[in-house]
Amino acid sequence: MEQSQFIKKKCKRYNIAGHAHELTFSCYRNQKFLLSGRTCQWLIESLERARKKHNFSLWAFVFMPDHVHLLINPMDEEYSISNILKDIKSDTARKAVKYLKENKPSGLSQLSTNQKYRKYRFWQKGGGYDRNIIKENSLTHAVQYIHNNPARKDLVDEPGKWYYSSYNCWFNGVDEPIRIDKETWPLF
Repeated sequence: MEQSQFIKKKCKRYNIAGHAHELTFSCYRNQKFLLSGRTCQWLIESLERARKKHNFSLWAFVFMPDHVHLLINPMDEEYSISNILKDIKSDTARKAVKYLKENKPSGLSQLSTNQKYRKYRFWQKGGGYDRNIIKENSLTHAVQYIHNNPARKDLVDEPGKWYYSSYNCWFNGVDEPIRIDKETWPLF
């Protein structure tokens, strides 16, 4: 076997006060678990709980069928992006596994890892993507990138037609499906 098959990608996190974070994480094996409204609602609930627990502002988001983009700004001097992500992701995963066990056991095969220590996985293993942002133009670009993702992937012809996005929160004053913390957006 080639040595490259054993390389494990690591995501280096920098928890620096005053930095926003552009985060991306994917569903296990890039499966489209987030096509379900039920699953998206669990993710919304997890995000809301994590936002309260970890005191961060949510500035932009989009739930794609197989991955999630978030732009958050931790408000405390000390914080852990790893813990924030853990709380968002583990809560959603627990609910999905529980639902499948109780209502559709055959669906568990999509989450099966074939491992003894961790039988099921909802999210792809690893740190995903995390980029610290402090510059105005980088923040604006991150929001545009996040909002344009559904149109770029040909899921809709314009970003405002994708429900699980903050686009309509920013541009049409609609605080659904999650409220955006516009009041904490920096005024440069």
